[in-house]
Formats: sequence, C-alpha cells, structure tokens
Amino acid sequence: MGLCLLSRPFGDVERSNISDWIFWSRRPPITGRLFWRRRTASIIAGDWLEWRVRKMAASPSVVPMAAPVMPVLSSSSDFSNLREIKKQLLLIAGLTRERGLLHSSKWSAELAFSLPALPLAELQPPPPITEEDAQDMDAYTLAKAYFDVKEYDRAAHFLHGCNSKKAYFLYMYSRYLSGEKKKDDETVDSLGPLEKGQVKNEALRELRVELSKKHQARELDGFGLYLYGVVLRKLDLVKEAIDVFVEATHVLPLHWGAWLELCNLITDKEMLKFLSLPDTWMKEFFLAHIYTELQLIEEALQKYQNLIDVGFSKSSYIVSQIAVAYHNIRDIDKALSIFNELRKQDPYRIENMDTFSNLLYVRSMKSELSYLAHNLCEIDKYRVETCCVIGNYYSLRSQHEKAALYFQRALKLNPRYLGAWTLMGHEYMEMKNTSAAIQAYRHAIEVNKRDYRAWYGLGQTYEILKMPFYCLYYYRRAHQLRPNDSRMLVALGECYEKLNQLVEAKKCYWRAYAVGDVEKMALVKLAKLHEQLTESEQAAQCYIKYIQDIYSCGEIVEHLEESTAFRYLAQYYFKCKLWDEASTCAQKCCAFNDTREEGKALLRQILQLRNQGETPSTEMPAPFFLPASLSANNTPTRRVSPLNLSSVTP
Repeated sequence: MGLCLLSRPFGDVERSNISDWIFWSRRPPITGRLFWRRRTASIIAGDWLEWRVRKMAASPSVVPMAAPVMPVLSSSSDFSNLREIKKQLLLIAGLTRERGLLHSSKWSAELAFSLPALPLAELQPPPPITEEDAQDMDAYTLAKAYFDVKEYDRAAHFLHGCNSKKAYFLYMYSRYLSGEKKKDDETVDSLGPLEKGQVKNEALRELRVELSKKHQARELDGFGLYLYGVVLRKLDLVKEAIDVFVEATHVLPLHWGAWLELCNLITDKEMLKFLSLPDTWMKEFFLAHIYTELQLIEEALQKYQNLIDVGFSKSSYIVSQIAVAYHNIRDIDKALSIFNELRKQDPYRIENMDTFSNLLYVRSMKSELSYLAHNLCEIDKYRVETCCVIGNYYSLRSQHEKAALYFQRALKLNPRYLGAWTLMGHEYMEMKNTSAAIQAYRHAIEVNKRDYRAWYGLGQTYEILKMPFYCLYYYRRAHQLRPNDSRMLVALGECYEKLNQLVEAKKCYWRAYAVGDVEKMALVKLAKLHEQLTESEQAAQCYIKYIQDIYSCGEIVEHLEESTAFRYLAQYYFKCKLWDEASTCAQKCCAFNDTREEGKALLRQILQLRNQGETPSTEMPAPFFLPASLSANNTPTRRVSPLNLSSVTP
C-alpha cells in the first residue's frame, strides 16, 4: 500500500465532506438593504439570542491581524479584544448546543477553552425568554430530550406547530436526521458499503419545499439558512447551496458549521476569490481551513501562525490542523513531532488520529501504530477514526483482508467518511481486486472531488489493467490538484511514454525534477528517454546530475538505478575516448551484481587500448559542462502551475 495522505474532516452530524465539481457563477454580495431588512426582521421576531450573537460579531473597532496572503480576500478581523471573542464563542456554543449541532458546539467550546478565563463580572447573564419561547418551552424541552437519545421522529412529532425559531429549527433538523438515520439503517445489512451511495434520504425533497418557502419569505434565521444549505447540498444543488451558505455566514458569522459546509463545496482558489464573505474574525479560521483543503499549505501555515500569535496558542484544533498541513506536504518528521505533542496535551483525542496513523504507516513504525490502535480501542472502538487506525495496522502487517474489513466497518459507521473509501481502495489494490478498488475510489471522489489520492489510485488501477487512455485522464486530474507533487508528474510521464508521446513525457519528467523529485526517479526516466531517442549527450547529462544528487544527499538508493547510470556513463566516456572517466565509471559498475561483468569487460578493453598506444580524446564532451538548469547551485524547486497537456491528450 502506498503513501496515504488524507485530511480528516471536522464538522457536525452532517459532517460529510461532499463536494461536487461546480461550474461557478458570480452572485451579488448579501449587503445593503436586503441584509439589513433580514436583520431587522429577526429583531422584530424576538430572537434575542441570535441578535446578541450578530451584534457581538459585528464589533465596530477593526484592526488587521496580519497582512493577508491573498489581497483580493483582505480581512480586517479584530483580534485585539480576546475577552469579547471568548464571550462570543461561549454564546454560540450554547446556541448550537440548544439546537443539537454538537460538533459546532464542541469546536466553539474548545476554542473558548484555549483563551484566558473570564472574571465573574464579565460573564454573560442568562438571556431573557421571549413570548414565543415561553409558549414552546414545554414542547421544546421534551423534544430536545428525545432528540438527545436519537428519537428523531418522536422529537419532530412534539415540535410540530411550534412558532419559535429555536423550536422550528429543531423540528426541521429532527426530520432531516430521521431521514439520514433511516437511509443508513436500510443499507447497513442489505447492502455492502460500496452500494451505500445509491440510497437516498427520502425526506430531503419535502424539507427543501418547506425551507424554500420560508427562505423566500425571509423567515429563516442563520441556523435555518444553514440547514437549508445542507438540504440543497444533499440534493446536489451545489450552486444554490453555496449561495445559501454564504448568506448564512453573513446572518450568523459565528456558526462554524456553515463555514465548514461552504469549505467543502469550494473546489479551487479562483472560486474562493469570488465569494462575498463577512468581515469577521471567523473568516481567518475559514481561510486557514480552506487553504489546507486546497493544498495551499504555505498560506494555511501562515494563517495558523497568525492565529497562534494573536492568542490561540493553546488551541488543540489549530495544533492538529498544523500537523495535518505538514502531513499534506510530506514533512513526515515535523508532522509526527506535532502529533506526539498533541497526544501529550490531549491523550483522549480521537480526531485526526487516522492521519497520525498514516504517518506511522509510512514510517513502518509497527509498535507505535499498535499502541495507538489499542489506545483508541480503549477510548472508543466504534469511531470511524479507530477503525481506520486498526485497518492501517493490519495493512502494515500485510493482512489486507482484515484491513479492508475494518475500513468497511468505518464506512458502516459513516458512509461519507472520505479516508476510509480511499484506504479501502488501496487494500483492494493490494489484493488485486481491481473492480472493487475502482468502485471504492469512485465513491471517494463522490464524497470529495478534491481528493487527489482517489484520482491517483484510479490511474494506478487502470494502468494495471493496461488501459493507458483511462489512466492518463485520472493522472491528469490528480496533477491538477497537486501540481507540485512529483509522483503525479512521473506517472503522467510514464503514461505518455506508453502512448508514444515522448515529447510530453520529457516535459513531465523534467517538471517532476524541477518541483523536487521525491522518489529520485525523474532524472533516470528522463535519461532513459533520451537514450531511447539516441540523444546521448542529454542522457549523459541527466545521469551525471542523478549521480551528483544521490551522492550529495547521502541517500541510499536501489542499486539497479545507480548501476544503470554508471554503466551508461562508462560506455559513453568509452565512446568519447575519455579513458580515465570511463575507467572510473567501470570500476563503479564492478560494485553492483548486475553490472559487474560489463564493468570488468570494459576495464579490460580500456587497458588493451592503452597498451596499444591509443591516445585519449582531448575534446571535453558536453556532460562535463552541465547547463545552468541542471547545475547543483540552480536546482529548480519552485512551485509551478499544472502542465498544459490538453492539446495532446487523446
């Protein structure tokens, strides 16, 4: 199983990471009279709690935290008054908890816990109860008790006809979760996890009709808009869902769930530029999260560092996101160090531990992975992260059937969990079950089209099936998502080479070296391609640079590649009549089993020619003068955009 880099989504009960390929159209920002009319309507309706949240979030004094990474998204968020921010977080934690949005409540509470405690005089008093809340209090209290024990239909029954916004949201949310629960119950026994995506929530269309009427009448508060957006997203009405989520962030900017759902629907940086987002400190957390999801790791790390500098240094959420960011750029040692520190601070934390297990898997740290799996089993064996950690442990032990079984268990717990789909595809690949692997990867793409691992896995699967036109398409999609990942470029080059499009293959191999070749294979493949095209000088240059790179970094490489380079260089120098250089390379060949005899034969020929008085060439061949693009001091390791290969794609 190859390197599995995945990012754990963090959200509410509806925390699916579903994101569809979106043809984005601009929408006017929700400002001016429309926004203020909704704001006034909410006050008249008597929803004091939500008005208090919006008033606190729209603080008039604004001081920039730091220079933004993207000028078009410049934010003037105010982090100077951390006490006021803590009040806002505690208030929104209570509001979300009352409405059953437990993961948003947990996120807000964790963030508030990382800030200094408030003195008694500054604690918020209980808000006054409106007339509507008083009328619905008995029904709401009973329904919330049923909701907490997951009796959603029962909760909805007793909330029917309630007028307060809090009770109405819980009524609609109970109906939504009831449909989700029934959908999962119908599939858990009759169908395997690979068919779960075929079953739909039957309540979605009714909910959409009712919420649409409320939305047109401008009777939805921030939580209602959030639920309406979730329903639209579930019905694959992506553009409409994005509009509603943006509106929800304007009406109730402190609700993290709306920001997270919006994040899951954004597919690229250009799309992010056109969003009209509220100017609030919550926007900084959103931008940091979306930069991580879009693989803009430098910008994400800068955002998180700014948040730490302004006072969130004790936030376990930020620390875990930084670890995930380093994990995504393959800085494994740094990510492992941060995860180990996080485990010391919060030893019972389960979020992101599947990502931690991926790092341990890559490093083949069996004992540490075993300890992590046993520890998570003691905490909660029925969490999707626990199942994925155990699956990684069995995969590392080459027990792929058991590993696939635990990934299936994870999908029974949450069929929208991205990491389990991708990892299960890897296990099916190990078991040579290509059809099941393709199905798993396709489900991963349905959950999140930004998952480059699923696109890359599909490319590998079709490459095994010897279908180069298919794998070319999937490798290109993976490259578009990860333009600076040399593995995608090498795979593309190999695919073009099989299709006899050698010019494009050379472009891919060179670009893979330019962005920083992880596997040290790009130069070797490029050299072999030059060798195939009888471009001997270019091939020799690539082999020389390859030898320089592996000796300068002191890395242990496979002997086959190193011996191949020395064998070619020995023969090349021999043809150029450079006996000393040819002799040196031939002696190096003698150190490898596969080239030992050729090296000895070449040394005998050189000795024979020298004894016959054959004079070496005085002309210095091109490889001794490496071009600037291949010199040691000018190795290109910059970030680049995806290759434009559309004109040659079959």
